[in-house]
Parts: sequence; C-alpha cells; structure tokens
Amino acid sequence: MQKRTVIVTGASSGIGKELAIGLAKKIKPEEIWAVARDLGRLEALKEFLSVPVRPISADLTTPEGLSALRALLEQERPVVEVLVNASGFGIFERVDKIPEEDNLGMVDLNCRALTAMTQMVFPYLHAKSCVVNLASMAAFEPIPYGSVYAATKAYVLSFSRALAREWKQLDIKVLAVCPYWTKTAFIDRSNKHGVIGNFEVMYEPAFIAKKTLSAMDKRRDYVVPGAYAKLTHALTKILPHSLVMRVFMRRQKLK
Repeated sequence: MQKRTVIVTGASSGIGKELAIGLAKKIKPEEIWAVARDLGRLEALKEFLSVPVRPISADLTTPEGLSALRALLEQERPVVEVLVNASGFGIFERVDKIPEEDNLGMVDLNCRALTAMTQMVFPYLHAKSCVVNLASMAAFEPIPYGSVYAATKAYVLSFSRALAREWKQLDIKVLAVCPYWTKTAFIDRSNKHGVIGNFEVMYEPAFIAKKTLSAMDKRRDYVVPGAYAKLTHALTKILPHSLVMRVFMRRQKLK
C-alpha cells in the first residue's frame, strides 16, 4: 500500500530537522523519510516526531547515494506530500584557499543533488504536493569570500522560482526559503576560518521552520523569514551589487 510520505534531506540537524518536526504535526504523514549522512542523528530524530520515521543514511553527492534513494522510491512508490531539500554546506574563505574538492562539493550538494532529488521525486508528487528548497539570503547578492556558496544558492532560488511557474498548471507548489544567519552547525562548519566576524542578527532554526510552514499555505514562490532579513533583502534589490559587496567587506573587515 502506498504511504503518504514526507521526504526531508538534511534532516539530522538545524532547519532540516525543525522542518521534519513541524511537517509531522502539520501534514501528519504516514511516514517521514529522513535523509542525511549521520545515521545516529537520524535515529535520534524518532524521539521528536509523532509519526513513523524511516532513517536513510546517504551521501547525496555520490552516484551510490542517489541510486539508493531512487531504488527505494521505485520499490515503495510513496505518495509524496512534501519534499524538503535542506542538505547543503558552505565555506567562507577566499576561493583559491578552499580545496577544489570542497568548492566542487558545494556545487554537487547544493545544486546537483537538489536538482536530482527534485526530478527523481517528481513522479511521486501529486496535485497539492509541495517542494521546499533551502536557499539563502546569499542568493540575492554576490558574496566575496563566499563566492561559490552564494552562487549555488542563487541557482537554488532561480531554479525554484522557475519550477514553481512550470508546475503551477499541475498544482504542485515549489517554495524557496531564503534565511539570514541562523544558529545551526552550518555556521561553525562554514566559518571555520573565521572570515565572518559580524553576525548582526542570528535567527533560530525553529523560527525559520515556522515561517516556512506558514509560507507553504500562501501564494508565493520564495520566503525571506524575519524583519531584519526582509530589510536586507529590500536593500539588495535597490542598491548596486558593487556597493552591497563593498559594505559587506567593510562590515566583515575584509580587504
């Protein structure tokens, strides 16, 4: 029997975890597929959810990881109510100082894996299904010392908004989420070189998840959660990007 299912990548921590918890209450699916590399954290997620959880340990940057998920989809043929693509990572540093494998890894996970997941899950979506893609405020502007990361998130935003229009006639919603600095393990990993020293505002992942769940019920293809983030977004729309980058460099005391 096909199960009403929610699939969340990056579900082991941060915004992905909070969205899995929130969707369990909002959608009440028969099962949540929680996807990440850390199986232990995925198993622990069961304590926070009121619906059955299927932990799936997979590295989405590898053909093996994607193939395993594709095979599981073909075997189970779930009715996917919501797909959340929350897997991703970034590194803030001058691009030539970042190992090539890490720069390409950002592209592979943030763009390639997200695209692959969206396409492979499509046959199991239906009218009223929703795809939620985690972008970033960085999607709206070039970020010096975060050039690859920002470029990947610009891809996520552009892809999501165009896809929302393509699938509108199918009544499948696509929502890009563009959070500002958020208190997750992402910050520690991405800023391990200490490039970012000025976090004006830090949002809680539960707040981002709450605003995302609310936006899913509205007619919009992207959401910027939080008043400060909205103000920053508005400025990036009216100011030249050359000025925006200069201000960012000055605030972070970069040369």
